[in-house]
Amino acid sequence: MGHWLCAERRHQAAGTISRFDPRFWTVNFPRPMMAAVTTTAPDALRVDCAFYRQDDLAGLIWEAEDRHDHPLLKYETARDFRDCRLSFRWRSGGVRALDAVNGPVLTIEGRDAAGNARSWYVRLWNYATGSPEDALVSIDFASVSGGWSLPGEADPVWAGDIDRLFVSLVPPGYSATDAPLAAPGEGWAELSAIRCDGPGAVIAIGEAIVPEHGVGIAGGYDDSYNLTPARLLRNALHLGYRGRIVHYVGMSHYFRLDGGKVSLGGGALNAPCVAWHRDFAGRARELGYDIIWSLSYELLDAHCPEEWKQRAADGAPALTGWSPPSTLLSPTHEGAMAYLQAVAKAFVAIGVAAGLPARFQVGEPWWWIMPDGRPCLYDASAVAAFAPAPIASIKGGKSALEIATLDAAGAALAASTAALCAAVREVAACETYLLAYLPTVLDAGAPEAKRTNLPVGWAFPAFDVLQLEDYDWVTAGDTASSRDGARAAGERLGYPVGRQEYLAGFVLNGEDSAQWRLIDAAADTARRRGVRRAYFWALPQVMRDGLVHWDEEEDVTAFDDVLFPLALGREAEVAPEFSTTIVTSAGGRETRNVAWEEARTRYDVGPGVRSEADIRVLLDFFRARSGPARGFRLRDPFDAEASDEAIGTGDGVARRFALAKHYGAATRRITRPVAGSVSVKLDGVATAAFSLEEGGMVVLDSAPEAGAAVTASFAFDVPVRFGEDRLTVTRATFLAGAAPSVPLVEIREA
Repeated sequence: MGHWLCAERRHQAAGTISRFDPRFWTVNFPRPMMAAVTTTAPDALRVDCAFYRQDDLAGLIWEAEDRHDHPLLKYETARDFRDCRLSFRWRSGGVRALDAVNGPVLTIEGRDAAGNARSWYVRLWNYATGSPEDALVSIDFASVSGGWSLPGEADPVWAGDIDRLFVSLVPPGYSATDAPLAAPGEGWAELSAIRCDGPGAVIAIGEAIVPEHGVGIAGGYDDSYNLTPARLLRNALHLGYRGRIVHYVGMSHYFRLDGGKVSLGGGALNAPCVAWHRDFAGRARELGYDIIWSLSYELLDAHCPEEWKQRAADGAPALTGWSPPSTLLSPTHEGAMAYLQAVAKAFVAIGVAAGLPARFQVGEPWWWIMPDGRPCLYDASAVAAFAPAPIASIKGGKSALEIATLDAAGAALAASTAALCAAVREVAACETYLLAYLPTVLDAGAPEAKRTNLPVGWAFPAFDVLQLEDYDWVTAGDTASSRDGARAAGERLGYPVGRQEYLAGFVLNGEDSAQWRLIDAAADTARRRGVRRAYFWALPQVMRDGLVHWDEEEDVTAFDDVLFPLALGREAEVAPEFSTTIVTSAGGRETRNVAWEEARTRYDVGPGVRSEADIRVLLDFFRARSGPARGFRLRDPFDAEASDEAIGTGDGVARRFALAKHYGAATRRITRPVAGSVSVKLDGVATAAFSLEEGGMVVLDSAPEAGAAVTASFAFDVPVRFGEDRLTVTRATFLAGAAPSVPLVEIREA
């Protein structure tokens, strides 16, 4: 597989759009209110709002600079609006009307003609004809003015250097007071027949199309709630993602609130969330996508009922490291689980109504472990359900009583996920998925944690598909733990590899985008392992970092793991070579440029041919290799052993170290060690706690401490190929005592 991190569009395909295209508006708002923008026609959009407080305000935003789309798909930055005339039909309900105080205002942010930052406030009612809730609005940016009443309070706008425009929407009971509304409210506004005229009406946009490839995409509502579904799916489609989309519904934007806490009153989902997901599901179906609806046990802490939370033995609630923090719902609390079931059914029902097959993932369900190792098994419902014994830390070995508690907690967790899947099946026949995060549930420092958070109650066929995720190992470069973890999870739960999928990712911060190289490689490894599907997690980060992925023809360097059959004497020729360009100036000074970091060795093994029997063996071996087409091993008669070679230094995380031999300051990677010859030392002390992977990779059973010197001794062969397509050996030459020429060339494998 191949990948590229694109910083900007250059020569790739581009097209045009009308400025103010409905797909590219966004929304913003203070929490806990909610808002969503969807496209209802090629020239229309709708904003849905859920208001809870008197100072709630949603902004419908057009940005002069595209900060959201993938670099290949962004629209051009266009800050000069003076050649634009915007018109649309306005309709609204449940929000302050156009003619009201604090009614819809177009805020224009940018700089004046002198370059000073400032904002203008354009009252839409001043440019409207019709009624306060159904009007035609026309704005010429060359002559528009801010101010409440015109012309008396006119504040002329200079629209030559604008950053963004946003239209404000507030509830009918709006005030500047930070206090609850008398009752929660819902509102909406529609802009239809959106039209932009004038010389500045059209802007360029990226239209590159990446060929369809075999990696799927995952996404999350909490990271994309502010975009239109049309915009989000456009990115997925153009970047080559097809088939199923894993859509995590999040933990902070879907719920309804009553008195500041989540509620099922009026339905499980708030109105903006419903509108957004109906549009998302319908468009996904039109584009040929399926959706796997993903729901976790995580909920924004501020809005979670206290009795629903998992708790440590001292009563402290389970809190994640997000800001603001989320908490984890107790699997044994009937109210919490009934709430999750209602939410799951609501999302799956949206997909079914759109004509999508029902697919549902239980995302990373677990009993929370505090950073200091304390398990959160002690909320009142858990105590009543299985009377947990005191466990100070999940780390280390456990007593029989503690193990019994962990098994009971695991059984309770498995029972809750089974009930959740059963609830979803009340909506429609449903394919169910379990997502497990392996670095936590298979933590080597907590060998019994799997009893609780990877319980045997999840064993196949409890779910239809097992999905695995391990991004902490991946981004740390710990491929050995990824390999061992996937094997251990498969063995524990019994899902055949054809019933497994893999989520590769994610990159939390943009400055760490180099981690995509490791993530791309991890997805490739999973596909080679035979999983049903690998996905990148997640689309918002793919868009942010400019990740482009494509499938390549499988790069298989033909190699037969056999040794050259003839013994080589000291008559064999060995010729290490470099590639050096030497430029001599007129004054005789030289400039030398070394193209190869390591030497490549050439051999002539003809002197090893000592009899007609050797000739027959050589010819047979040459034919079997198809001449230079296939590589093989060669035991170098002058350089085939290494002793106490430094292969790395411990950092407390890495377990994989590449065999190497040092020649002064030069280093040679060893990819073909002789089986059974490798020994390893840590700080000079021999250890047998390691295995050897292909390519000369030593994998220690546990990561060496930071600063520990890792050394190895070994015998090795050189990977080589025949140097020519033709091999000439005659009996006359041999009988005359002349050795044939049999050139071999070293193969670079690392």
